[in-house]
Amino acid sequence: MARDRSFDGRFFFGVVTTGVYCRPSCPSRHPLRKNIRFFGVSAEAEQAGLRPCLRCKPLADPAAQIAGLCRYLEEHCDEHPTLATLAARAGLSRFHLQRTFKAAVGVTPKQYLEAHRVGKLKKELRQAKDVTTAVYEAGFGSSSRVYERADSRLGMTPMQYRKGGGGVIITHAAIESPLGLAMMGATDRGICFVQFGESREQLLDELRREYPAATLESAAEPPASEFREWMDALSAHLAGAPPATNLPLDIQATAFQMRVWEYLRSIPSGKVRSYAEVAQGIGRPSAVRAVARACASNRVAVVIPCHRVVRGTGELGGYRWGVERKRALLDRER
Repeated sequence: MARDRSFDGRFFFGVVTTGVYCRPSCPSRHPLRKNIRFFGVSAEAEQAGLRPCLRCKPLADPAAQIAGLCRYLEEHCDEHPTLATLAARAGLSRFHLQRTFKAAVGVTPKQYLEAHRVGKLKKELRQAKDVTTAVYEAGFGSSSRVYERADSRLGMTPMQYRKGGGGVIITHAAIESPLGLAMMGATDRGICFVQFGESREQLLDELRREYPAATLESAAEPPASEFREWMDALSAHLAGAPPATNLPLDIQATAFQMRVWEYLRSIPSGKVRSYAEVAQGIGRPSAVRAVARACASNRVAVVIPCHRVVRGTGELGGYRWGVERKRALLDRER
C-alpha cells in the first residue's frame, strides 16, 4: 500500500482481473485485495498465467541488480563477503538473492566468486615467487582448498599450471573415419583433444599448440583399455553409430564456457539449437555472441557437439573443421 521501493525484488504481486504482476512500488491504482496474489519470484507469477506490468517493468531492475553484484564480486574476489552482505547490497532477501542470482547467472554467488578467484590465482601463479604466495594473494584461505578443487577448476594442480602444464602426459592416436582423419588426445583423467585435419603431422602440431608444455606420447600397441574404449566409441560415432554420452573429459574452461559446453552435451543426437536458444538455455539470453565464441573455442570435436548449434535462420553457420563436415555429422545423427 505504501509503494515502498525497498521491497522491490523481494516479492511480486499479481492482479488476477488484469492478468499482470507488478513490483511493490508500482504507481498503478491499487486493485481490490480479493484480486491480489503474492509471489516470491517472477517465475511463479508467470507460471500462474500472469505477464509483467508494462508500467513498473518488474523484471528490469533485478537484472541490473544482479549485473552490478557480479561486477562487485569480480572486483572483490580476494574478499569473503557473506550471503547476507551481498543480499543487503542488492536489496534482496538472502533466499531470493540465491535463487535470482543462479537463475540469471547459472551459478550461485559463491561459485561465481570462486571462479573469479581461480582466475586471479592463475595470474598470480605466473607472477608470484611461489605457489603459497599466489594462493593467499588470490584470496584463498589455505592451499589445501585449492588442491581440492584443482581437477575441476584448473584442469591440473597449481604447480603444474605454474609450469605451463609441465608433468601432464597426453596420449594421442589418429583415427581414419568417413569424415576424414581425426586425432584424439587424452590424459589419465579423460579426453582433452579431438580434432580433424589433413595429416597426422598437422594434427600433432595442433595438439602441441593447445598443450605446449605437456608430454605427448603416441598410444601404445595395443592401447590401454580405457584409451581403447574411448577411441572405439569415437570411431563408432564417426561411422554413424549413436554417440556415447558418458565419455570423460579433462579440459580447461572458464565458468561460462563450461556452462555452454555442458548444455551442448545435453542436446539430443539428431537435434539442433540456435545460438540464441543456447544462450536462453543457460540463462544468458543476451550472450549470443559469447555463446558463438565458446562454440568456436571447443577443442574436443564431436564429444562436445558444437556442430549441433546453427544460426537462427536455420543456416548451418561456421564450423571450426569445415561446414561440409558439420553437415555430414548432422545428417548421420539424423
